[in-house]
Amino acid sequence: MDIATLTLGIVLTMAVLIAAGVPLAFVSGSIAVGLAWWHFGTPGLFIVGSRTAELLGSFALVAVPMFVLMASIMERSGVARDLYRAFQMLGGSLRGGVGIMTIALAVILGATTGIIGGEIVLLGLVALPQMLRLGYDKKLAIGIVTAGGSLGTMIPPSIILIFFGLTAQVSISQLFLATLMPGLLVASLYIGYILIRCRLNPAMGPAADPEDLALPAAEKRAILWRVALPILAAGSVLVSIYAGLASITESAAVGVVGMLLAVWARGELTWDMLRGALMQALRTCGMVFWLVFGTNALIGVYNLLGGIAFARALLSGISPEPAIILAVMLLCFIILGFFLDWIGILFLTMPIFLPVVTGMGYDPIWFGILFNLAMQIAYLTPPFGPACFYLKGVTPTISLTDIYAAQWPFIALQIVALVLVAVFPQIALWLPNLVYGR
Repeated sequence: MDIATLTLGIVLTMAVLIAAGVPLAFVSGSIAVGLAWWHFGTPGLFIVGSRTAELLGSFALVAVPMFVLMASIMERSGVARDLYRAFQMLGGSLRGGVGIMTIALAVILGATTGIIGGEIVLLGLVALPQMLRLGYDKKLAIGIVTAGGSLGTMIPPSIILIFFGLTAQVSISQLFLATLMPGLLVASLYIGYILIRCRLNPAMGPAADPEDLALPAAEKRAILWRVALPILAAGSVLVSIYAGLASITESAAVGVVGMLLAVWARGELTWDMLRGALMQALRTCGMVFWLVFGTNALIGVYNLLGGIAFARALLSGISPEPAIILAVMLLCFIILGFFLDWIGILFLTMPIFLPVVTGMGYDPIWFGILFNLAMQIAYLTPPFGPACFYLKGVTPTISLTDIYAAQWPFIALQIVALVLVAVFPQIALWLPNLVYGR
């Protein structure tokens, strides 16, 4: 069977299995096992095992469960609720201020977790009811929560960029630096949109009730003190990475220890809280790692069959213009995001796209940030739209139709950010260039 026919068969098989409800990890893994056995016989199964063992041997991979555990501790200890109260004190008197402070809180949470699920759940439980109580437009409030919660992967540390760095074999620390300015750019676009909408129509985002903001000075100081230590713990992670004091994995461990100390100082470190956080982190990492193992094995087998070379030649033949090829890649990311999770898109496309990108002279660090921005769009776009389902899980009274309808203005802002970073690469590259002298 020629490689073109084989590729078509793989794509159709994946489509059928996914449509049948089979999880992507088992779809890609089972196809990898079937291909290895069919083409190489029983010895071919060792390819699957060796690919998995090689991936597990990466020390940087340990950072993933550490960052996930850090997020789980924050979610279960009440840190995020106190952060929200602190931000509400700062901006609640402004029209749209609670929405703007929700975006600011999302940025802070993103700097402590690197994942979106926990952020959206927290914002959905804490911020959304408050905005609806104040009389915010329902679609605006929903969009603020889902789009703001999705910022978790744009603000370092980012789980997506850890896996991209492992796949592309580039510096994860440089990726973290490169994503900082684009992440703040996306957050700024969200804030500008909220300000403009609420200025044009003040009823869309009323100011908070003055009585809600009139707290005694002692209570305000207590709230600020309770959030100071968790913010310091998050800052210790970023400082240790950027100052070169520790590796990504070591910094992640420092973050977990720092967050545990912060929670202990707040009087909230209990065995039940810790056990719940550990179990939540275990379930999350189990899901992510099975996806990684399955897609990584499929890529290994497909590469040995000549598939990567075939796909690379097919992609390079689209146009002699590198910009057009890059645009096609970004469009592929967005389209795949309608149906697949980011980890599947990453492992299925990067072995094909990265050699083409570097061959055209583009910086893989910059390309990683473009991929991250494209995944921001994928988080919100139906029918998959994981951000929408995270929010639906904690707001059963809000219909999925309303949640989907709220995403489109924020998707448009994400596309604007993607185009800006694609046209002006220095938005992403100037900071790593400055720090590392690239």
